[in-house]
Amino acid sequence: MDSQVLAFLIGTLVLKCFQFSPVMASDPDPISDFNGGDPPVNFTMRDIFTNGDVTHGPGGIRAALNATIFPAMMSQGITFVQFKLLPCGINLPHTHPRATEMVTLVSGGPMKSGFVDTAGVAHVDILYPGDVTVFPRGMLHFEQNVGTEIAFFISALNSQNPGVLTAAGALFKLPVDAFAMALNQTIEAVTAINSTLYPYGPALQMSSASGCVPGQFKN
Repeated sequence: MDSQVLAFLIGTLVLKCFQFSPVMASDPDPISDFNGGDPPVNFTMRDIFTNGDVTHGPGGIRAALNATIFPAMMSQGITFVQFKLLPCGINLPHTHPRATEMVTLVSGGPMKSGFVDTAGVAHVDILYPGDVTVFPRGMLHFEQNVGTEIAFFISALNSQNPGVLTAAGALFKLPVDAFAMALNQTIEAVTAINSTLYPYGPALQMSSASGCVPGQFKN
């Protein structure tokens, strides 16, 4: 089967998997102003790209904060991430089952981003510095730098533990025979695709196979 047709079938299956995923309850309300500690909590985190939870990938750098690294976040119901996404780099399609996400492009790019809703409708836009977009809770979404400059953007999520499920990687965790039947493909064909996937995880990626050319994109 033509590779483009097979890619379309995989994309359709990804969408169907996430259309019917359950939505978890929101974080509980805090019962105090903040989580105390000994020594007292420090409310300022210096240099997130040095002291945060930093992941380096072919597509750029991701630096996240969580309550373990930054205890001031404990019980506040938030997660915070900063990104430096290289031209043609991508934050792979993924979902947060327990959080809504807001993204602000601070500089660079521009950046293509969007999500697919439960009616199967894609909402994709081009972000320029100063723009803000939202990904509703549980929706499959992505960010890709289509510009010629590093895209520096910030993500805020309304859960202390939003969860992350990377679409393609998660699907290939299923038994290969079940996945092959869902795509109406041979096990050999599905196994061949699996061998080309990025490692499962939060790293920003980049692929010359996608045909991305920095600065060339459609609005």
